[in-house]
Amino acid sequence: MASSTKLRRSSCSFPIVLVSFLNFILFILSSASLAPIILLKTPPTCLGWAFLTVSCISLLSSFIGFYSQLTHFCFMTHVSLLLTSLIGQILAIVALFRKEKSSLSMLKSPRDPREAKLLVRMECGVLMAMFVMQVGVLILTCAVHSCLMREYEGLEADKEAVERKRSMRIAKVQEESMANAAKLAEIKSKKLDERVKSKYGQWVKTDFEG
Repeated sequence: MASSTKLRRSSCSFPIVLVSFLNFILFILSSASLAPIILLKTPPTCLGWAFLTVSCISLLSSFIGFYSQLTHFCFMTHVSLLLTSLIGQILAIVALFRKEKSSLSMLKSPRDPREAKLLVRMECGVLMAMFVMQVGVLILTCAVHSCLMREYEGLEADKEAVERKRSMRIAKVQEESMANAAKLAEIKSKKLDERVKSKYGQWVKTDFEG
């Protein structure tokens, strides 16, 4: 029973470490994705704020990913943020990759057009890396959650088995104690009968002698 629990924990330990590592990389990429938008124009335009929002959601999801791996909590919140961030990243990548010129015009960067184009392409590349990393985090997070749920169910099954064995032992002890009590009562009743018979025999004997 203990060996099976250890096997379950060891099977979950590597994915947990891997998810934490991917969340760390995602945190770095999300932080890096803020720089090109800020460098393009400060304060950003509406499109710039949209890109910053996507990056901030990714930052938040990576932070909650760390927290959820430490406490095994906030799974639904983490997955919701991951999905929201993935949708935002897809839209941002499409906007920057497919409509680069219109995105540049909407960003209204005062920088040199070549520098602005380079920053936009850097942002697009970082967003693509974030997207790939976030898909991996999402898949591994779901896998780790299912692994932890199996571990929890296994622990509950082990606990129920221990409780059953304990109740069986208690029932056996109670049965033995009841049997011993019945034997003692039987012995006492036999002794009492013998005493009564001996006294009754003495009374009968004295009556005959009298």
